[in-house]
Amino acid sequence: MNRKKVGIIGGTFDPIHYGHLILAEYSRTAFGLNKVLFIPAGNPPHKNEENISSIDCRYHMTLLATNANPYFIVSSIEMNREGTTYTIDTIKQLKKENDNVDYYFILGEDSLQEIHTWKDYDKLLSICKFIVARRPYTNKKVLTDKVGELNSLYGESIYILDTPLIEISSTQIRHRINMGLSIKYLVPEAVEQYIYKYKMYV
Repeated sequence: MNRKKVGIIGGTFDPIHYGHLILAEYSRTAFGLNKVLFIPAGNPPHKNEENISSIDCRYHMTLLATNANPYFIVSSIEMNREGTTYTIDTIKQLKKENDNVDYYFILGEDSLQEIHTWKDYDKLLSICKFIVARRPYTNKKVLTDKVGELNSLYGESIYILDTPLIEISSTQIRHRINMGLSIKYLVPEAVEQYIYKYKMYV
């Protein structure tokens, strides 16, 4: 049986924006992924839960943002999980349910530099592959050295992806909405309409 390659891009997606979508599509084409799974975070450990929009809102925005791409799938795996949701638990559950899939977790190089703060990160690096997006303006040697160090410890599980410079952040979008500024072309049109319809971030 041929093994499938599935990318995972997780996040609060509060809101999801074009930076997330471009990163997912670049990863899919560069690494021949069969599909990319978008997983809105339930109760992420590094965020203040009180300041995050409801999981239902973030899930629906992610659906709206991805439904035009047949290779993009939105997963509700973290929606109903009690307590703090950790990446290691999500990956374990996915692997248990799909034993013929190799998972590639997609993240930015900033997150990789902090991966030692993740729960059971050493176990995670041994059971899941990682695609790390390098920003064009950063020191390539710093990232290469970090990836080489981790790969020597946990096997060749981390790959570097060069991506275009997309300076968009969810924080920036929320701030612009709060200030009454336009967010057109920062998020898909359907997401923009959803945000205004439900008066989010004001």
